[in-house]
Amino acid sequence: MERTTAIAPEAQGGLSRAPEEKDGQGLAGGHHVFELPRVTALLLHALPRFVEGVIAPVAVFYTALVLLGLNGALVAAVAWVYGGIIYRYASKRPVSGLLLLAAVGVTVRAGLAAATHSAVIYFLQPTLGTLCVSLAFLASVPLGKPLAMKLAKDMAPIPDAFYKHDRVHRFFLKISLLWSGVLLANVGVSLWMLFNESIGMYLWFRTGIVAGLGGIGIAVSVWGFKRVVRHINREPAAGTAV
Repeated sequence: MERTTAIAPEAQGGLSRAPEEKDGQGLAGGHHVFELPRVTALLLHALPRFVEGVIAPVAVFYTALVLLGLNGALVAAVAWVYGGIIYRYASKRPVSGLLLLAAVGVTVRAGLAAATHSAVIYFLQPTLGTLCVSLAFLASVPLGKPLAMKLAKDMAPIPDAFYKHDRVHRFFLKISLLWSGVLLANVGVSLWMLFNESIGMYLWFRTGIVAGLGGIGIAVSVWGFKRVVRHINREPAAGTAV
């Protein structure tokens, strides 16, 4: 059987997409090879979202905390999220479900922090949420339904049949364990700094440490996934009917 390319270049951001039936490249007809987007393209695609969702909120909150106090910082944090939503509506850009959930979350966090007059309460809530996500990754492994695979299906333009391969399933079990550990380390660092350091130290050093841990997790995940792809692409056509 012929080896064909199962992912074609997408016009936006240098990313790739999975083939559709109209392309005549379904997986059922034989062994197909697909290519991952270049890492640089993925990084350039993710960088604006990282700045908007991680760096900018910290900068906004801390600047307002220094200049306006806790209540001013809480108002600034809420205004940042809702301002982003309003901007997207005004510019006719799509508003993601995650952004809407973030708006709800920051509103609740700010309300509780204002009621208790404690910045610790504001930052404690997402840390506990991270703990829950870590446990979810861990619990998905013995169930045989790795959460990392579910997230990859939502985010990556890869044919569904690829995920049915045994090697791929084992890979995502390991990656789910990896991200459970990364997030648990995130929680440990966050809790220690939250209760032992100033809010300024917590904001900047914790953000740097968490970003570093996340970067390591992403690097290992991408490296491992590329290895899996290479192994599967080298398999003979008769042995890869997934």
